[in-house]
Amino acid sequence: MKFTDEQKSIAMALLHGPKTLEELGKQLNIPSDTLMGQIKEMLQLELLRKDGFPTRYYLNESVSQGVLKRKELEEIDSNKIRLRITIEVQAVEEELLKKQLEDIMVALKKERAFLIYDSRIGEPVKMEEHYSSFIEANLSVNDFRSMVRLVLFYGPSAVEVVKPAKVEFNASEIQEGLVDMAEMVQNYTSYIAKLMSRKELEEFNAKFYEKEEKGENE
Repeated sequence: MKFTDEQKSIAMALLHGPKTLEELGKQLNIPSDTLMGQIKEMLQLELLRKDGFPTRYYLNESVSQGVLKRKELEEIDSNKIRLRITIEVQAVEEELLKKQLEDIMVALKKERAFLIYDSRIGEPVKMEEHYSSFIEANLSVNDFRSMVRLVLFYGPSAVEVVKPAKVEFNASEIQEGLVDMAEMVQNYTSYIAKLMSRKELEEFNAKFYEKEEKGENE
């Protein structure tokens, strides 16, 4: 689930206690109509609750625990880059899908180059002859090479850079990442080639280079 910057600010403001709309407005310097709209959405998502007169807004306990956990992780996190990713998974059986999702989560958490801030697994959905679901994760990676590994090993369908706005990599980091990338692509290509007949491989190559030529001519 993706939250707006205003919602994150509201959550941080309510972390240590409830506040009225007026108190939040003064502390956050957010226009009242924008603030009220964000609060209504957070109430609908059950991130907040309200009580008393004048009305005070409270951060739900599960949310406050999550915010505190992220703050604690940020204090010990030396990784350069924060990412938000979505990994889509499909399988012909629901139980097989669930196992694949769990295996991916376990593998992600074991990666030394990644630090998982939070994650969730979506409910399986029946799609004609197969089942589909996804993993959403907020994590950090320590370098370019780690990002290459994340993309090529786990194949996320969406990647968003949360922060920083600008990052620099030295030539050595880029070199290591590109070497890993080339090796992974070569291994994958060799594996696919072994599964295909000579005729299928020739047809695939012909279609691939035909697309490449069309792209260059456009």
